[in-house]
Amino acid sequence: MLKKIFLGITTSLIAFSSGIDLTLAADPFRTSDPRPIGSQTEAAFKAMFEQGNYKQTQNYLEKAKLQEPNEPLVYALLASLAYQSQDFNALKSYSDQTLQSAKLLSTKDPLRGNLYIAVGLFLQGGHTILTEGTLKGAPKALKTLQEVLKSLNVAEKINPNDPELNLIQGYMDLLLSLNLPFSDSKEAIDKLEKQAKPSYLAYRGIAIGYQTLGQSEQALDYTKKALAQTPNHPEVLYLKAQILADQGEKLKAATPNTIPAQLQEAQQYFSQALKQSDQLPKRLVAQIFYEQCKNLNRIDNQGRPCDPLRDKIKDADGLWGPISSQLPPL
Repeated sequence: MLKKIFLGITTSLIAFSSGIDLTLAADPFRTSDPRPIGSQTEAAFKAMFEQGNYKQTQNYLEKAKLQEPNEPLVYALLASLAYQSQDFNALKSYSDQTLQSAKLLSTKDPLRGNLYIAVGLFLQGGHTILTEGTLKGAPKALKTLQEVLKSLNVAEKINPNDPELNLIQGYMDLLLSLNLPFSDSKEAIDKLEKQAKPSYLAYRGIAIGYQTLGQSEQALDYTKKALAQTPNHPEVLYLKAQILADQGEKLKAATPNTIPAQLQEAQQYFSQALKQSDQLPKRLVAQIFYEQCKNLNRIDNQGRPCDPLRDKIKDADGLWGPISSQLPPL
């Protein structure tokens, strides 16, 4: 259970451009009282979360390390890329740098400093679980989680309405509520919807929450809201495909001789997501492709070997997926 919580939140946090004027210092979270986060960092954030372009994100982050070396969000995003590539040494290094830079920032900006102290500590806890396993890593991770919550409480006392705080804390609260007994997800969903920014990322988190709760219609509603603001984001397209595929699979189980429209619609969204396969980490591409393959088997009742086809993508050289025309044929 603890491993599931840490991996879920770590993926969401760390797994947390066109038309951007890089001459301006920028803040992707606030429309008033902006913080001097830095234009390269904002560009990386938007490339990842508005466009789903991990390659471009990597380029911006390399510049940000040089131009904005004291911004903890840089290292949190770099930790995301390390996690995607399963480079656990880099994940540990960037987790440590997130924490170090956050402690420095806390002397100038206590809210953001304490927020990213929490993020850095949480990334360290996630690394512990990943590398040491649940049995050995659980006592350390539980202690780390207590420190995470303390830092979040400090930040919340400074400004409980801050949109960046509410985005990250909302993701944490939601995923904890989904994985711990006697927890209520409603408060976390309300926090994301009413107080977190940017809204497209808050909507995405709410959609994932409802998907996990098995409330597929609500999940689809919030996925549509996210797509209205980020219409070509491959991971949001993938999320919609997953929800539709799950709906279709349940309908087909109830009426085996039919092909539910949801399965056909899901196939379209899987395909749209994979059109951008070369800008995504190969492991993510492999998973999207695998689920598309399984969904197509449900539609035409074929027995395509989805596992080896997935592994062909996952085991290829390099960090990124192939261009869409080079994906294995289905």
